[in-house]
Amino acid sequence: MAIYEFHGFKPVIDLSSFVHPQAAVTGNVIIGKDCYIGPGAALRGDWGQIILEDGCNVQENCIIHMFPGITVLLKEGSHIGHGAIIHGATIGKNCLVGMNAVVMDNVQLGDESIVGALTLIKEGEIIPPRSIVAGNPGKIIKQVTDEMLAWKTEGTDLYQKLPAECFETLRPCEPLRTIPEDLPAQPAFYKPLKG
Repeated sequence: MAIYEFHGFKPVIDLSSFVHPQAAVTGNVIIGKDCYIGPGAALRGDWGQIILEDGCNVQENCIIHMFPGITVLLKEGSHIGHGAIIHGATIGKNCLVGMNAVVMDNVQLGDESIVGALTLIKEGEIIPPRSIVAGNPGKIIKQVTDEMLAWKTEGTDLYQKLPAECFETLRPCEPLRTIPEDLPAQPAFYKPLKG
């Protein structure tokens, strides 16, 4: 794994959390329990601090960074989708930030909110809890229902279990050159949210 000290700051990563070997974690970064950091993710705590509370996931090719002296906080159960950028923001408890979304400096994303894919939340926005934000620039389009929140929480639960599965089963290998007859069945995980 690519873990780097910077100006005397060494990342702190709980033993239960998994950082993919192709991710980069630099400097003043604190990663709590049962977190997953995917390949290509970059958490740069060089100019400020990054804190991931327990149960967060930061998926493939995400970037977390800040202006000097700022702390980026991902509260418990934050779910940062593939390719998203969090720059100097606070992400509330049990939020979902969609794929390739950008959350800018000094944004306060309220607990249990959902940010749509490709959304841009402008600098300084204060988003109330349980908001759905979409668009460029992002606007609150409706409230998160109990059904949506249950779906989000179930998806995040998969990522909270993923670190243990990675420690147990993820390893470099050579590819097979033919499909084996006894190929294992793909496990059933959870159903996508309809409508």
